[in-house]
Amino acid sequence: MPKLYAWHAPEVECIAKGNSKTPYEFGFKVGIAATLKHNLIVRARAFTGNPYDGHTLREQLEQATILMQDRGCKPITAYVDLGYRGVDGDNPTVAIKHRGRFKTLAAQERKLLKRRQTIEPTIGHLKADHRMDRCHLKGEQGDKLRAVLCAAGYNIRWLLRMIAKKGVPFLQQLYLRLYQAAALSPNWARMLLNLAVNALLIRPCEVIGDFNTDRPW
Repeated sequence: MPKLYAWHAPEVECIAKGNSKTPYEFGFKVGIAATLKHNLIVRARAFTGNPYDGHTLREQLEQATILMQDRGCKPITAYVDLGYRGVDGDNPTVAIKHRGRFKTLAAQERKLLKRRQTIEPTIGHLKADHRMDRCHLKGEQGDKLRAVLCAAGYNIRWLLRMIAKKGVPFLQQLYLRLYQAAALSPNWARMLLNLAVNALLIRPCEVIGDFNTDRPW
């Protein structure tokens, strides 16, 4: 007989966290997949119930492959934690690396396995900065939409950081790719001119009036 933890959200499950501060949490399980080098989220999906982590890996890889098919690439190696042991047979096309096989890994694979820990602060940013810690949408469908929207917000903020870091050349390449995808003729010079004109026309008081320090960025 299934247990009921909330009248307003019967799909909520009790999830054991395994730490002394918060041993249990009530909600739904979300699987996150990110790129190894830049931590760009390529997959976010909420699961009904409380499934074993290893049983969700196949669906995560399938969704990540669909999202990256326009780039002509697909995941070939997955660096995971110990919760994904024993699922190599379900994913024959992907090499699964985890800490349980540390002695059999090469030096480069051991170095890349340490990068897996970067997913933890990514999850923390999703909860703290993008409001994944609480879902205000109703039902299982709302939980799934919430996970995708929070991941999209994280990627948009990641894109803005890359634009600020790389400067105008990176913005130009992004602009050209967007226009190529839309089958339009790009005009980078006109876009840059419009940005400069709009920046000069905005008065300082208008910028200060729209700024609000109470909103999280």
